[in-house]
Amino acid sequence: MVETVKRSKKSQMKKRSESWDDMKMEIAKELGLWEKVEREGWPGLSAAESGRIGGILSRRQKEKREKQETESSEL
Repeated sequence: MVETVKRSKKSQMKKRSESWDDMKMEIAKELGLWEKVEREGWPGLSAAESGRIGGILSRRQKEKREKQETESSEL
């Protein structure tokens, strides 16, 4: 089943990739916030909840970048 949630205005304005939104949804599910997002949308999250998702998202993106850099330097 493909889950669809309206993309946030910020994601649309910044032309964020679908993988960014997919990762954001995955983190929201891990934190138990997905039902709230489905009910109220992304703007329904508190600043603390959004910040928590953003912090985890940033950390994962950084780890992904570092892993790619490590793999490319090994070649």
